[in-house]
Amino acid sequence: MTRKMIFLAVAFLLLASPIFAQTPGGGGVLDLKLPFAYLAMGIAAGLCGLGQGKAVASAAEAMARNPGASGGIRFALILGLALIESLALYTLFISKIVT
Repeated sequence: MTRKMIFLAVAFLLLASPIFAQTPGGGGVLDLKLPFAYLAMGIAAGLCGLGQGKAVASAAEAMARNPGASGGIRFALILGLALIESLALYTLFISKIVT
């Protein structure tokens, strides 16, 4: 059953390939800037989210170990989170310029 489904999927993909042989109505080539901009923004947002999670976890652990330094740790955390978030915003800005 599984082999039959794989064969059908490959057959449908091969039959659909002539769609891309014809040029679009505008006569131009296929523009791939927008999908790559989406991909770049997705990667940047995902990695920024991971970085922010690691920063918050480390700051929470540091505050738990040394409650007297909570003010300095909180300031460094907020500054770091702002810089991490700015990376995602820069990616959004650059991807909008490219497209």
